[in-house]
Amino acid sequence: MKIKTWVLTALGIILTIVLVIVSLNWSRNNVSDLMRVHNSKMSPVIMIPGSSATENRFDTLVKKLNKNNRNPHSLIKVKVTTDDKLHFSGRLRQGDNEPIIVVAFENNHDGYSNIKKQARWFNIAFKQLTKQYNFNNFKGIGHSNGGLIYTAFLENYYSSYSNQIKIKQLMTIGSPYNFNEKSVHHKTQMLSDFIEDKKKIPTSLSVYFVAGTETYNSDGLVPLGSVMAGKYIYQGQVKHFTTISVSGSDAQHSDLPQNDQIIDLINRYILDPQQKPQGRQGQQGRQDSHSPDLDGK
Repeated sequence: MKIKTWVLTALGIILTIVLVIVSLNWSRNNVSDLMRVHNSKMSPVIMIPGSSATENRFDTLVKKLNKNNRNPHSLIKVKVTTDDKLHFSGRLRQGDNEPIIVVAFENNHDGYSNIKKQARWFNIAFKQLTKQYNFNNFKGIGHSNGGLIYTAFLENYYSSYSNQIKIKQLMTIGSPYNFNEKSVHHKTQMLSDFIEDKKKIPTSLSVYFVAGTETYNSDGLVPLGSVMAGKYIYQGQVKHFTTISVSGSDAQHSDLPQNDQIIDLINRYILDPQQKPQGRQGQQGRQDSHSPDLDGK
């Protein structure tokens, strides 16, 4: 009986020692991971294309951003397939602290139900990106439905990262927050849901809405009223909210990502200062919720 008791006591002591060692190793690794994220200088720009677009949607935009840039941005592409798997292409250039990462989807179809799915897939990709690149802040750009996917992500998934990873700026380009509706008097279910959950959007965020005005009230596809309906989601919730309209050549919806005026806006408002190449001259109409209306040239 005494031998049995002694054996059980010895096993208990051994098990306790093993658990302590495992716990210490886990704590050490966890602290190391947290310190690596905390000290990271990485600040990527993560882009989401619109419906029917692939991970190659922003190739021209990136080429224009890198033109005359002594420190060109790496281009990394992630395609999320419907089985939740990630497919990477491109590589991070050594010393590049502001890579451009494009996240696209095998199911890139339109519609609110698909936007919900795409937001979930984006979250899968984002979680892996945080592990792979250890960044503590990032900037977002969404073209067309990409802006809607970003909004759904911020309202439904971002809170699980917000203590460690800050989204600094978000630019949405031609995003139809009310789909094809021209007036907010006819709110879609998606817009109503976004407005209902807007308190989940981080208040420290700076948001820029860019609308193309090929005609006075549309970019040829998305009504201007649908783009501006997004103000009922973001204005008054985020730190800074600015609306900007671009016109002239390349102001049609599908041309907006390579529009030179928008390239200039990205350089001015999204990229970190040390990464900005010499800017172009463009014409934009700008409205800031915190300042008077401006017309810049």
